[in-house]
Amino acid sequence: MESLQDFKEFLNFGYLNYRRNLTIECAIFGYDVGNLQVLLTKSKIITKWCLPAGYVRKKEDLDEAASRITYERTGIDDIFLKQFKTFGNPGRGHSPGAFNKEIFFELTGITLDENNWLMGETLSVGFYAIIDITVAKPKVDFLSSECKWFPMDELPELGYDHNEILQEALSVIKMHLYHFPIGKKLLPEKFTLKEIKLLYEVLSGKTLHITNFPNKLISIGLLVKTDEKRKIGAHRSPTYYKFDDKIYNKVLQEGLVLV
Repeated sequence: MESLQDFKEFLNFGYLNYRRNLTIECAIFGYDVGNLQVLLTKSKIITKWCLPAGYVRKKEDLDEAASRITYERTGIDDIFLKQFKTFGNPGRGHSPGAFNKEIFFELTGITLDENNWLMGETLSVGFYAIIDITVAKPKVDFLSSECKWFPMDELPELGYDHNEILQEALSVIKMHLYHFPIGKKLLPEKFTLKEIKLLYEVLSGKTLHITNFPNKLISIGLLVKTDEKRKIGAHRSPTYYKFDDKIYNKVLQEGLVLV
């Protein structure tokens, strides 16, 4: 939605093109040299910070919807989104003080009543993504006043059940790290073994063995040694590695014990 008119049509006639009571919530994590952050949005009509979210269209599957919603709400495109859980606890749509009825009416001139297609409890399908924070430039959409990164230890109060969704996403990421090579786009094309070890430590929240972990990735063919070294001083020139694209894509689809 790019204008007030688009939003009004969505409110009044969205049921023609969107599935009732089905939304997608996207937990988008950003990685930057040992730091993990999460992308949050602040709506013009919701007083608390939230994960990027939206309704699913009738003619798209869930993966397509997740990609579209992420792009529409944040301006970020072409990222790997992984579905991880559906949320549907009774009362999850209630967040005291989150929805500002006065601002909503000032913006739209519409009063939502109990018969509106948007009313009632929703089921939300959670997706997560981990991206390179240095190349992802989020931007606000028509409905948002802010869209920004927050360090995981400096989170604001989140609306609805979005803190639960966020924490669940983190838990799932830690499990997926054992089986899927999450993070190809989080590292430069060529990287050192220390850099990939640090990435996995940040995402897993635990300290990995200084040699066993990278050696495992090398032994299964996931990492390929290059002829280049990083010049950082006398006797300190670590070798660059890169991902084997064929092996990476196979492991991404089929899974394998990595850590």
